[in-house]
Amino acid sequence: MEGDCLSCMKYLMFLFNFFIFLGGACLLGLGIWVIVDPTGFREIVAANPLLFTGAYIMLAMGAMLFLLGFLGCCGAIRENKCLLLFFFMFILLIFLAELSAAILAFIFRENLTREFFTKELKKHYQRNNNTDVFSSTWNSVMITFACCGVNGPEDFEAIPHLPYSSSEKAIPEACCQRELQSREGMVVNKEECLKGNERFQNRQGCYTVILNSFETYVYLAGALAIGVLAIELFAMIFAMCLFRGIQ
Repeated sequence: MEGDCLSCMKYLMFLFNFFIFLGGACLLGLGIWVIVDPTGFREIVAANPLLFTGAYIMLAMGAMLFLLGFLGCCGAIRENKCLLLFFFMFILLIFLAELSAAILAFIFRENLTREFFTKELKKHYQRNNNTDVFSSTWNSVMITFACCGVNGPEDFEAIPHLPYSSSEKAIPEACCQRELQSREGMVVNKEECLKGNERFQNRQGCYTVILNSFETYVYLAGALAIGVLAIELFAMIFAMCLFRGIQ
């Protein structure tokens, strides 16, 4: 009976570590995507020290989980006590680090508010200056999501408008409606758009558009994080039980 329980525990340990391996692979892939994403989000992340640090923490956690999941699978199948103890200690450190990161993310969540992005936009945005990384990134975001500013076109009232525009509330060209939502897409009516004709402008703010677009994925990421933490906890329990059961 004891041998059957030990065998069952070994395969359960392997199964849990396999899920840790997959979870680590997902976090690793997500971290790499955030850092090298060609649509320009990496520049917004780089502009915020908290987001920049969080992206690299996610990348590091994904790589460690990927490696430890693999080692845990090997330790369980081969019944290696040294490898199991090594796995338990490191998975415990990762578990505590992830909890700390989640607590810090909750505490500093105000850095992701509408007001924060509005302040940064008005402070750093230089309209059609594509040599400026911040401005070029915002233009890419507005074109991709067919939106304008953080809250709407009114965000650009305090930003100096283009010299050739006679409108005091001139919006950047990136806010104009396009036939195709990409930099290669033709503007429907550039002249009327820059004159202030709302029919040819994207009026909705990017904050709402992006939030609605990623709302499902945010909940999915949260559920994935909770699932990974639960799997890690069970994996540590099985690792210790298997460690004590191996003669």
